Amino acid sequence: MLGAAGRMGQAILSCLAEASDLKLSGAVTEIGDPALGSDAGENAGLETLGVLLTDDRSQALHGAQVAIDFTLPGALEANIAACQEAGTALVIGTTGLSLQQQQLLEQASHEIPIVYGRNMSLGMNVFTHFVAEAAQLLGKEYDVEIVEAHHRHKVDAPSGTALALGEAIAKARWHELDELAVRTRDGQIGPRVPGTIGFSAIRGGNIVGDHTVMFISPDERVEFTHRAADRRTFALGALQAARWLAGRAPGSYTMADVIGLQ
Repeated sequence: MLGAAGRMGQAILSCLAEASDLKLSGAVTEIGDPALGSDAGENAGLETLGVLLTDDRSQALHGAQVAIDFTLPGALEANIAACQEAGTALVIGTTGLSLQQQQLLEQASHEIPIVYGRNMSLGMNVFTHFVAEAAQLLGKEYDVEIVEAHHRHKVDAPSGTALALGEAIAKARWHELDELAVRTRDGQIGPRVPGTIGFSAIRGGNIVGDHTVMFISPDERVEFTHRAADRRTFALGALQAARWLAGRAPGSYTMADVIGLQ
């Protein structure tokens, strides 16, 4: 587990402790973390898991079939390099990656199998599938707005999930998201440009993750909403991805592959 002391890391450890078919072999946290050297399970408020938190990726990955990464974009390069060196498959749920970092993932997938998902929830991935179908069926005469809400600590906006939804909608309409996305509105912006996809971000409190996609015509509004009530939904999806990825050939995979949507 890469990022084992973070909010998502601890949620994954909690779900992993309940799974009879999975075993934690290593737990990585950042350099200087006061929890270094403590039991990963106890640090997450669980029973002892028998694995100590370390900042040594090579040590933690030794003998692991799959690594799960929920860290920050700044740790991506080192995490990928360590997984390549160890020959360990990688499930990555870190959001806010740059285009260059996404290209780095693609390059690494020639050596190790990688599942990259900006939202690991099984429900959200089914949600995205149906939103894309709606975008295709309703057509460009329906304006699209995406509204997302997250906790006050989230550092990137729009959320990775909101962008993934936008990408799915744009693809369904034979475009790239960058051609259609409107991420900010302020001042005298003029009338809405037909075919664009608008984004709105809300940050506050302890909201786990809410996403609403609106298709709006002059005559009606169709809304799709997904609300995550607990980080467990992302954790359970990440563990499902790890099960699916173990033993796979090198390649770049998505949660749609994991749950059989493509």
